[in-house]
Formats: sequence, C-alpha cells, structure tokens
Amino acid sequence: MQAVRDVAQIRRDNALALFDEFVRNTVKHPDAATLRGLEGRFAERLQIQPSYWSQIKSRSRQIGERLARQFEQLCHKPPGWMDVPHDAAGQPVASTGRPPAATPPPESPLPQDDDERFIVGLVLTYYRRHPQRARTHLLELLGEVLMPGAGAAPTTAPKPAAPPARVPAPAAPTDDDRTLWKRGVAPLKPKR
Repeated sequence: MQAVRDVAQIRRDNALALFDEFVRNTVKHPDAATLRGLEGRFAERLQIQPSYWSQIKSRSRQIGERLARQFEQLCHKPPGWMDVPHDAAGQPVASTGRPPAATPPPESPLPQDDDERFIVGLVLTYYRRHPQRARTHLLELLGEVLMPGAGAAPTTAPKPAAPPARVPAPAAPTDDDRTLWKRGVAPLKPKR
C-alpha cells in the first residue's frame, strides 16, 4: 500500500513541476493575479477542468494512470516521466538508491496501463477457475486471431474417445484463394 501512496505523491510533485515549467515559459515575473489566470490556461493545456487541477494541487484528487500519460503527452515528456521523481532541473532522481523505474517498452509482454491490467486479470481469473476450459477457449481464440484460416491451435486436453467421423479432406487452395490470402483476406471454409 505504501508504493501506491508514493506514486501518487510523485505524480503530484511532477504535476506541480510541470506547472512551474509552464509558468517559467509563459511569464517572466509572475504575480498572484497572473498565476490564477495561468492555472486556468495550464488546466486547458492538460485538457482538464480548472477545478480538477485545483483538487489535484490540494491532494483531494490523485493522478491516475491515464491522466499521468495524458499529462506526459500534452507536456511533451517521455512515457513514464510522471512516475519517477525529478530534481529541480527535471532530471530523474533515484530516491531509494536504485535506478528509477521505467515504463516497459511497447513490445514488452507486461501490462502497460489500467486497461491491460484489467484484461490480464480477467484472463487469469478465468484460467484459475477453469484451467482446461480456459486453455481451450483462449487457444481457439488466439489461433483464429493470430493465424486466420489455420484453425484452432492444438490443445493438450485429452478428448473423449469417439468413433472417427468420415470428414472429407479440405480442398486444395485455388489460385483465387491464394490471391485472397495475399491481400490479407481469409477465404471462406467449405460447408460440410
């Protein structure tokens, strides 16, 4: 639980640093009246309501995953910038003596945001409750998505013994089928 509180504080501190940077880039000698107007403009730049920015500053709202990424994008910061402590010059600081945590690269298999963590959590819950059924369904689904037309991936689940049915062999692909495949369209399977 401590880690969540730390990330929330780091994001708030970084948001305030972004505001300071915005003020430095906008006004040479800000006074109190100018700052109030700049807060509204800063909130517009972040695409949030001024009242929401006020709540973030007063700690009554926290900056979540999506909002942190939105701040980074709109303020031209690299992904993960909001989650790492920075010094006054904007350089990352290692607060625990270890290198600052970085956002996994886009090709990383680790979930990168709340939506991906939600989906991974759902899949794990399903798999933990019904491993065989989940494995079968997921492999079928992924086989259809990743290798269209190749059919479902083989599963390791034993099938009940049934008399072999006489199924006609699939027809060899014709030139039309090959042309469709080259364009990225899977031809329809023949009816049985």
